[in-house]
Amino acid sequence: MAYHSFDPRDRKFFQLLSGWLSDTMKKSFIVLLHIGFWACYLMLAGIIIAVYYRSGGYASDRGSRIVIALQNIFLFAFIPSVISFYSYYFFLFPKYLQEKKYLLSLFMGILISAGAAVIVYILHRYLIETGRVTDMDQGGKNGRSTAIRVILVMTFIGSLCGSVALVIKGFINWFNEIRLRQILKEKNHEMEMALIKSQLDPHLLFNTINNIDTLILRDPLEASNYLNKLSDIMRFVLYETTADKISLSQEVEYIEKYIALQKIRTANEAYVHFTVTGIIGDSRVAPMVFIPFIENAFKHTNNKKLKNAITVNIFIKDETIQLVCENKYDPNSTKQPNGGLGNELVQKRLDLIYAGKHILEVHKGNELYTVHLTIPNE
Repeated sequence: MAYHSFDPRDRKFFQLLSGWLSDTMKKSFIVLLHIGFWACYLMLAGIIIAVYYRSGGYASDRGSRIVIALQNIFLFAFIPSVISFYSYYFFLFPKYLQEKKYLLSLFMGILISAGAAVIVYILHRYLIETGRVTDMDQGGKNGRSTAIRVILVMTFIGSLCGSVALVIKGFINWFNEIRLRQILKEKNHEMEMALIKSQLDPHLLFNTINNIDTLILRDPLEASNYLNKLSDIMRFVLYETTADKISLSQEVEYIEKYIALQKIRTANEAYVHFTVTGIIGDSRVAPMVFIPFIENAFKHTNNKKLKNAITVNIFIKDETIQLVCENKYDPNSTKQPNGGLGNELVQKRLDLIYAGKHILEVHKGNELYTVHLTIPNE
């Protein structure tokens, strides 16, 4: 398989372009975009209606033709288009199209445009044309067929304007997502660097290697096993965490190896209790989304002789994945539990990845520090 070589200069140019566009994608730019569309639309509608009335409309004098043309531009061209445009823009796109409900989007779009057309036709017939005999007011079969044709034409025009609204909204969302991804990558980079520094700093490596060294003579096979775990952890942190999402099974495997390395430092087999409840399946999570809280628990647990000094539970449900991490600590110790990597950095990362879709609760009791993190099961 051939791999495309990505030129860093292209990436830098794209980042600058997306950054500039996202900076300009503010209210003023969006307003100008809307004004530009409606100016072009009304100009085109005016030209079409003017040509139609010039070729022989309903009124014989020039002044009446202009008045009727303006009325029809406002009613038949402008009102149903505005209703359709902003209904598609503010309602249809976020509620249906963005949720990938394509058939429902199509149905609702036609319904909105047809509804707007019927409303405008009723307004025209009973408010504007009352007392005036026109093609639409002639009774019988011809009047009904004309009404249907007018409504169908307005529905079609409204649908076209609504489609343009979807394109504009999609364009704005696309560039906002590009900017969000760029920010997320920057935050991920900060997180990765902080995690590497916090978890694989020289102090941790020194202690782990020393513990492995003592095992070499006593149990060479076990020492080799721990070296492999350390190698896997380093490889995971340096290479696997570059993806936006990884499988939950990878995250769980990393946690198990991390806990195993930490347990080298104590002979207490019941020091840590780790369980996973539910079916992992194909669930995906952000890389290392749980480990900052687990790392913090190890950092602030003072007594390694306690049974279940650290308890880590992951509950997998149909809609959510929940981490419950508890650690016992000495309230009289100078080393008090806190955010580890910093609550602010962890919270920012969660806000970027799971905006409005996660719940983080931290409880600090007398001797127990508890973290509850709930994220969507993707």
